[in-house]
Amino acid sequence: MSLLSRFCLLAGLIITSTNAAEYSQGRVFASADQLAVLDFQARAATENRLLNDRLETLLPELMAATELDMWLVINREYAEDPVYFTLVPQPTFAARRTTMLVFVRNDDGKVERLSVNRYPLGEPYDSAWAGGNLDDQWQALGELIANKDPRKIGINVSRDWPVADGLTEGLHQRLLDVLPESLEQRLVSAEDLVIRWVETRSVAELEVYPQVVSLARAVIAEAFSNQVITPGVTTTDEVAWYIRNRFAELQLPIWFMPYVTLQRQGFNCADEQAFCGQSGHTIQRGDVLHTDVGICYLKLCTDTQEMAYVLPLNATEVPDELVAALGKGNQWQDQLTGNFSSGRSGNEVLANTIAASEASQLNSSTYTHPLGFYGHAPGPTIGMWDNQGPTPIRGDWPVYPNTAYAIEGNVKVPVKLWDNQNVQIMLEQSAYFDGETVHYLAGRQTQWHVIR
Repeated sequence: MSLLSRFCLLAGLIITSTNAAEYSQGRVFASADQLAVLDFQARAATENRLLNDRLETLLPELMAATELDMWLVINREYAEDPVYFTLVPQPTFAARRTTMLVFVRNDDGKVERLSVNRYPLGEPYDSAWAGGNLDDQWQALGELIANKDPRKIGINVSRDWPVADGLTEGLHQRLLDVLPESLEQRLVSAEDLVIRWVETRSVAELEVYPQVVSLARAVIAEAFSNQVITPGVTTTDEVAWYIRNRFAELQLPIWFMPYVTLQRQGFNCADEQAFCGQSGHTIQRGDVLHTDVGICYLKLCTDTQEMAYVLPLNATEVPDELVAALGKGNQWQDQLTGNFSSGRSGNEVLANTIAASEASQLNSSTYTHPLGFYGHAPGPTIGMWDNQGPTPIRGDWPVYPNTAYAIEGNVKVPVKLWDNQNVQIMLEQSAYFDGETVHYLAGRQTQWHVIR
């Protein structure tokens, strides 16, 4: 079985032919009750297995690619480095007092993983020092660095990337205090390494990522059904709180409050309007619904937006115009994902997507971002909702293989059903780029959710 076939099997994708009304990788969910969720003990064991695999397989490759001989991750309780929790075994809830991680790339390409901590972390780190006071700890770190004599020492300082700017001013100064001037001159920003570490997905992570995304999509399917919504009674806010409470019941943390909006005939949706949905309303028959949901599970985060339609009385099917409008959203997705190419910048992907949409007369807006350890992860920004032009620095970052994205954006389509008022199709699905092709991690929405 090919790698692509194996991935599609893991993700549970339905591969179909593509024409004007049918798009590939569609998948329909019914309920999260059909999906397994690990208890906290099993989660910790799984997360540690994934971490060990990343440290063994990815970190040596990335340190070599970014030409760092040593990487320091130094932080303290209440001010943890953003990258810290991606590097430590579970259960870990804080950087106890001051925690120092030291990664040393040896001549054979292997990376030593050391800790200089009062409280040793244990596997997968070897303790280079433990047990003394804070001054002793800093002195031990200085001596360790001097003994290893690295040519380039990466530290987490960055003007432009918050995830790579975790070394506080106070800790930075203490580091300088224990280093001789000759070693101070070897300190460089670990910015490139941090971004590559956070954005790169391992083969082992891709084994489990489809399940994480499936859980998010399945809860949306529950929320956008008559199990939750009674037309004329249920409000958009009540549906949003159902989603939040359902994730709490499943013990799945959210990374932002879910929200639900609606569109209906008579609600303005101009071509230049960024977002057309409104919240705080009672859901009525004939409404178009939208939600935006994000969870993190097994350290992997999702970001999902889907659409629903509330059938009018005596109606049995979604109107053809709305079916076609959702198809336009899928068409925009294909235009975007078809422009992913290794080495191409986020700004270039955006420009090509806009050109494709204009050529096909699609009124689209693209604001796609990387996914992984964070819902808004570092990597190439591909448009922003309030800027459809180039994004400096983050938009200049290139697309790399083995990276994940929230394929996010919208199209506006005028429908005769609403006297040529626009309906805005807002879609977002978690996907993976293997270096050649974008694959949706748990399929994508190609059919309306229907409330009867």
